[in-house]
Amino acid sequence: MKTLLFVTDLYYEAKGRNYYEEDLFLTSKLREAFNLVICHPEDIEAFEDIADLIVFRNAGPVTNFKDKYEAFRKRIVSKRLKTYNAFNGKADVNGKEYLIELTNAHFPIIPTIDTLDSLHKLPDVDMYIVKPKDGADSIGMEFVTKDDLNKKVDPKSKNTLIQPFINFEYEVSFYYIDKEFQYALYAPDKDKRWALKNYVATEEDLAFAKRFIEWNNIDWGIQRVDACRTKQGELLLVELEDLNPYLSLLELSEDTRQRFVESMKKSLEKSLQD
Repeated sequence: MKTLLFVTDLYYEAKGRNYYEEDLFLTSKLREAFNLVICHPEDIEAFEDIADLIVFRNAGPVTNFKDKYEAFRKRIVSKRLKTYNAFNGKADVNGKEYLIELTNAHFPIIPTIDTLDSLHKLPDVDMYIVKPKDGADSIGMEFVTKDDLNKKVDPKSKNTLIQPFINFEYEVSFYYIDKEFQYALYAPDKDKRWALKNYVATEEDLAFAKRFIEWNNIDWGIQRVDACRTKQGELLLVELEDLNPYLSLLELSEDTRQRFVESMKKSLEKSLQD
C-alpha cells in the first residue's frame, strides 16, 4: 500500500468545530486503503521523504506557522513533493487575492477591494467588514463604519480586504471532490456558522457553485464553495476553500459520509498515479 502523510493539528481550537474529531474519523477510514502517518503541520519536513503523498488537512491558519509553511511550499517545488490538494489552485490556497480578481471579473461574490481608492466598486452601505488578506477563521476581522474606514485601512498597504456588510439570510456550503458535487450543508441560524444541517441543493444552486469550481484549476482534490443567501434570494460567494477545507463529516448522514470517504479514496489513488 502507498503511504500517506496526513497533516493535521489535532489540538487547534477552531471556532465551533472540533478538528480532531473529523480527522480521527477520516484517518480511521483512510488507513483501510493506505499506510498512514499523522503529523503536525510544523513537522512535515521530518516525515515528507517517507510519504508517497502529503495530505494537507485541518492544519489551522497557516499564519500560525508562516515561515515553516512557506519553506514547505518551496520544497514542494524543489523536491517535487506530491500533495493533496495540489498547491496550484487559484483560491484560498494562495490567500484572498482571488476575491478581488473575481470581483473585477463580475462573478457573483461579495464585492471585495483592497484599497480605499476602489471604494466606488462597493455598494454604499453604513457598515463594512475589514480583514487581513492572509487571515483565516475570522481572525482579525472587524466591522467598521464608513466614517472609520480611513482609520482602519492603511492607504500605503494592500494587505487588508474591504467588503460591504451584507445582512444575509443564511450561509451555505457546497462540497466537491475532483469537481464532482458531494453534498451541501447550511447554517439556518446565521449566528451559529457551524451548527449545520443538510441542504438540498437546486440545479440553480449547483450551477452557481460549479462556476467557481470550473474557474479554479484543480484537477482533483477537495473544494468547498461557501456562499450566503441574500435577502433578495441571490447566492454570493464568501470564499472558495481549496487548501484544507473543513468538511463537517460528522454532521452528515452515515450514507453520505461513507460515499464521501470512498470518493476521497479514489481521488487519492488518482493523485498518486499522476
